[in-house]
Amino acid sequence: MKTYRQLWDHVHTFDNLWLAFHRARRGKRGNGHVAAFEYNLERNLFELQHDLQAGTYRPSGYRHFYIWEPKQRKISAAPFRDRVVHHALCNIIEPIWERRFIHNSYACRIGKGTHAALDRAQEYARRYRYVLQGDIVQFFPSIDHAILRSLLTRRIADDQVLGLIDLLLASGAGVLDSEYTPQWFPGDDLLTPFERARGLPIGNLTSQFWGNVYLHELDTFVTQTLRCGAYVRYADDWLVFADDKQTLHGWRDDIAQFLHGLRLLLHERKTQIYPVATGIPFLGFRLYPTHRRLKRPNLVRFKRRMRALMQEYHSGHLPLDRVTASVRGWVAHAVHGDTYRLRSRVLNDIVL
Repeated sequence: MKTYRQLWDHVHTFDNLWLAFHRARRGKRGNGHVAAFEYNLERNLFELQHDLQAGTYRPSGYRHFYIWEPKQRKISAAPFRDRVVHHALCNIIEPIWERRFIHNSYACRIGKGTHAALDRAQEYARRYRYVLQGDIVQFFPSIDHAILRSLLTRRIADDQVLGLIDLLLASGAGVLDSEYTPQWFPGDDLLTPFERARGLPIGNLTSQFWGNVYLHELDTFVTQTLRCGAYVRYADDWLVFADDKQTLHGWRDDIAQFLHGLRLLLHERKTQIYPVATGIPFLGFRLYPTHRRLKRPNLVRFKRRMRALMQEYHSGHLPLDRVTASVRGWVAHAVHGDTYRLRSRVLNDIVL
């Protein structure tokens, strides 16, 4: 297995930090912290470069808040300076894994995304009779740091890069403790779940990438060990297709046992086997072999958001282009289903 040793000098180059800044800034130019960093951009980047080279860089604390759509999640936002470091690190190490990830892993990867995942899932729904839909309990709060680090060291043998990874992992340890229910696995004693460092902050670029590294083990188990040829994963939501239920029941048990080795649990209620003809709830749509329907909660959330935006617009607190951007974003998503009449009806209700 090939390992990479001389990575550190690429992480802290000024060119890489410059690129990392622009990627971290994308879509956030109106943020005050971003503007403050950009105001003295070269000085801030040189200072960051010096801290990385001297080994004095230390991550700062997170800002926490909750979102409730589509479900309650605790988001942990790192300071912008730290987000530049996350991007600088991922710029260098992500390509190492990208060429090894399976084709049908679609979350947080260039050229992939939700709509490509929907297309592939529907392709399989047309070819197979049954689907096993899987979900992992409290995925990001459950990611075990020791296991993750062992996976990363399979490819990275640069001690300074690993040292930076350790700093970032330690800065996020425990931030999701309030979202985690302790779980015991074979070989654990009473205190094991409380002694092992775990959890990746939801909101970090590194968390998204490391989540893919972690579940790449599941991807290879399903595709190579189980030899399943019809598998799609988006983050911790995944689908396995087959022509008979017995095969899927056997695979479900095998996958549950395999995930125990990663200290992960299948969600009993959300991990189900059923005919594809009944529709597959996946990434905001219900997929059928012949068509797609937008799930009702997605429509309800959009209408609620539009009511709030329209109130702000009519009160003069929001420019029209912000309203237009929100509408276009929803339409760009909804157009991937059979939603022409639905879109027409919803858009006709918007009065400017």
